[in-house]
Amino acid sequence: MSISGSIGSIPGRLTDREGGLVELVTADGRAAGLTTVADAHEWPGQLHRAFSVLLLDGQDRILLQQRAATKTRFALRWANACCGHPAPGRDVAAAASARLTEELGLRLDDLRPAGVYVYRAGDSVSGRVEHEYDHVLVAHVDAGVALAPDPTEVAEVRWVSVEDLRTGLTEDPAAYAPWLSGVLSTWHAGAR
Repeated sequence: MSISGSIGSIPGRLTDREGGLVELVTADGRAAGLTTVADAHEWPGQLHRAFSVLLLDGQDRILLQQRAATKTRFALRWANACCGHPAPGRDVAAAASARLTEELGLRLDDLRPAGVYVYRAGDSVSGRVEHEYDHVLVAHVDAGVALAPDPTEVAEVRWVSVEDLRTGLTEDPAAYAPWLSGVLSTWHAGAR
């Protein structure tokens, strides 16, 4: 299986991640096979297991990260604290905790599930597509927590109020990852 196009210019660690395996799932989340990250994100996309982590501070502000320019999908868009794909058979919360450490230098073991969000979104810049069965996980942290963002993953981080984020998503949706609105809605519904 070859990895070509824009992926070839990505630093080794990201290219390696594109060759990792993800778990394909049915519409109700049952395991349905395996494929590589790269193949899962080829048009039209294959539904696969993923996670999105929302981090909130004591004032219910949300930590956003601007995805690095080297990302293969939706580069330089603002998104939730981190996203990823658990390896097949791996616990989703454990995989999300490990990804937080990789991307932000933050170790958290108390991520709680808020629900699942299923979406499909094509990236017109890279030609890649997200089609994910997305487990939304949430944790509260202190806004002053020390972060060490990996520059190959994260261009910038910032805290934003839920109200300001909703306004931004409405007024300038192209500045944000297309899954962010659904992740917020899933968290909000799960918080009731």
